[in-house]
Amino acid sequence: MCYLVYISTDFEGDLSQHNSGLISFAKDFTHCEPEVLELLRYQNFWYVGSKAGCSCTFRHLHSIELGFGEPVDWYAEEPDEIEGTKTFYEVVAGLIYAGNLVDCIEIWTGAKPDQIKRLAVDVSSISRQAFRFFENHHFDFSK
Repeated sequence: MCYLVYISTDFEGDLSQHNSGLISFAKDFTHCEPEVLELLRYQNFWYVGSKAGCSCTFRHLHSIELGFGEPVDWYAEEPDEIEGTKTFYEVVAGLIYAGNLVDCIEIWTGAKPDQIKRLAVDVSSISRQAFRFFENHHFDFSK
């Protein structure tokens, strides 16, 4: 079982240009139920993999209770997880500031649409250091 991150955007370009050892954007939807992908709002879908191939090695929490927050000493996170998540945020914020629309779903494998909660994310008020994913949430990005 794994975390899976999918985004949709109205941006017509190739997001795989941002691929590195820490993050990859691909047109691979083989691990997600079609009804979950139908929650995404824009026409161009991308699977976002972390250094592990799945999306497990991004910063994420099971619950939203702690909210967004910068890494802290008492909760160990690998430097690559932090950097990969920052890269994701930079790509999304760049798209938003360029006038594009972006949303994202982070799910645990097998999640059903009724388990996914919507979350508005203002990239102008959440820093790249504080951004992290929350399990089974649909992020609606804006500025």
